[in-house]
Amino acid sequence: MNLRRENVRMVAKLVVVTVGMFAFGYALVPIYKAICEVTGINILALGDRNIPGATATLPANTQVDTTRTITVEFDANARGPWEFKPALRSLQVHPGELATVMYEFQNVQDRRMAAQAIPSYAPKQASRHFNKLECFCFTQYTLEPGEKKSWPVAFVIDPKLSRDVTTITLSYTFFEVGGKTPPAPLADASAKLPVGAGS
Repeated sequence: MNLRRENVRMVAKLVVVTVGMFAFGYALVPIYKAICEVTGINILALGDRNIPGATATLPANTQVDTTRTITVEFDANARGPWEFKPALRSLQVHPGELATVMYEFQNVQDRRMAAQAIPSYAPKQASRHFNKLECFCFTQYTLEPGEKKSWPVAFVIDPKLSRDVTTITLSYTFFEVGGKTPPAPLADASAKLPVGAGS
């Protein structure tokens, strides 16, 4: 009899825990929305909700450091018979500012290929402060013979980057998946782009 009573109590406890977990999960969405409204964390959702047509503008990004300008140079290394290059050679950005650059790729072979890119940075310390929000290097791609692709790299440079750094080089090495993976290129501080190449 005691065993049956203990089983009933255990089942009752499990039912209460299950109902509590369901209620908590159901309440998470309104709790999240309330926290985002109070703290302003979800700026994109806030901006979307407040646009009554196209008249409203997003709040200004107070994290942008307009007192500094960093030149970001873009490099591409194709380890194989294909074409790979950035649409821009360089871009000037403020720390905290969202920027986007396109990279162009073409499979010039007469066969399908799968490929992926490896990024590297110079100076090396910049890698901790170069935050990519969107990047083709996160994914492997399959391209048909002759197929062309353009991929965006959206990034923000952390304002905590040392003030000594005024130029960052973002370099990609594109390699065929299934082949030998090449090492990321070594950054050479002396190999700078010529003045006026960033057009």
